[in-house]
Amino acid sequence: MGILNNTVSICQFQVLGTMPATDPAIWVGEGLANDGFRSIEQTSEELSSGWVQLDDHQESDFNGLHTFQHDHYLAFSLRRDQRKLPTALLKPYILKAEEEWLAANPQFKRVPKQQREDLRDAVRGNLFAKTLPAPAIYDVVWDTRSNMITFSALGTNAVDLFVDQFKKSFQGLRLVPIHPIARAGQVIDEVLQPALTQANRSGSDAVLEQIEANQWLGTDFLLWLMHETMNAASEYAVNQPGPAVAGDSFVAYLNDRLLLAASSESGVQKVTVTGPQDHFSEVRTALQGGKEIHEAVLYMEKQEKLWKMTLKGDTFHFASFKAPAVTLEKDDITDPEMEREAVFFERMYLLEEGLQLFNSLFATFLTQRLDQGWAQKEQEIRKVLAQA
Repeated sequence: MGILNNTVSICQFQVLGTMPATDPAIWVGEGLANDGFRSIEQTSEELSSGWVQLDDHQESDFNGLHTFQHDHYLAFSLRRDQRKLPTALLKPYILKAEEEWLAANPQFKRVPKQQREDLRDAVRGNLFAKTLPAPAIYDVVWDTRSNMITFSALGTNAVDLFVDQFKKSFQGLRLVPIHPIARAGQVIDEVLQPALTQANRSGSDAVLEQIEANQWLGTDFLLWLMHETMNAASEYAVNQPGPAVAGDSFVAYLNDRLLLAASSESGVQKVTVTGPQDHFSEVRTALQGGKEIHEAVLYMEKQEKLWKMTLKGDTFHFASFKAPAVTLEKDDITDPEMEREAVFFERMYLLEEGLQLFNSLFATFLTQRLDQGWAQKEQEIRKVLAQA
């Protein structure tokens, strides 16, 4: 699912470091071109990765700013081609090669270790040359105003590949994932920063420790939001910067699917509740049994527009983030290039508006969670859920 599709899974990063003071976009273009994707289709290589153009995954030259720059956005894609051989296919060819080697070398009763490895490599290379690589494309949008990057994949391998490739191409810059505690620091008022610092349970700035130690933030947010869904009007006001006007109202609620989990001596126990949630009875039962909400489908509505996503509570990754459809009128006289630009900007507008609503919802929660009265508030929430 590409970034221009109406549904896409995304995570976000903050870009840290110093870019050249003059023509940073040109510098980025040089980095993209230097590490552009190189095809392995006519070779026997197993793997190749590099940058390609967002709207043409065959092009990796980046000749000109127009190939990746859209006003304050820098947009491109990471392409990885990889050949894979099923073990069931590889094994008989290796056995045949070993049998032929022993027949040609009757003084040996078994193939020596080094020779066996050489035969395996030769067989793999021969089969790779006959196997087409499978491509994987991950889109990247770099907002130079906020120095934030939106990446269209959530898998660990894809994210690690992107972080490594970015570091290689743009030396002096590094990416920091925008996990729950980091996003909290971005959306709350300055007056609440000391409370957030005190609530941070991590003992270091290491990203993995920050995420692991602060899983409470995601579970508390989803618990609060479920309570609000059941017992409030679910109406909120825009309080974060973005396309929507500050003070505009929107509705946010949980529904359809919730994942709950709890750790025990026998491991992690999970419960998934699916379907329309009128009273959240199964969810409330699981909560009373000691489980916490770790993932849920979140809806956000603003006038006639609807956003839907699966929120990962531990990382604040947005899976299957569905935004309103891009609706642009086409005619016979519109330049295709201008049409592609219009689609891109409309898509970015809708995506950013959805994230703005989410940030506003999260900030509303944080004003309560970081208040000294939260412990009593949480008791009241759990009491109401138990009695519902």
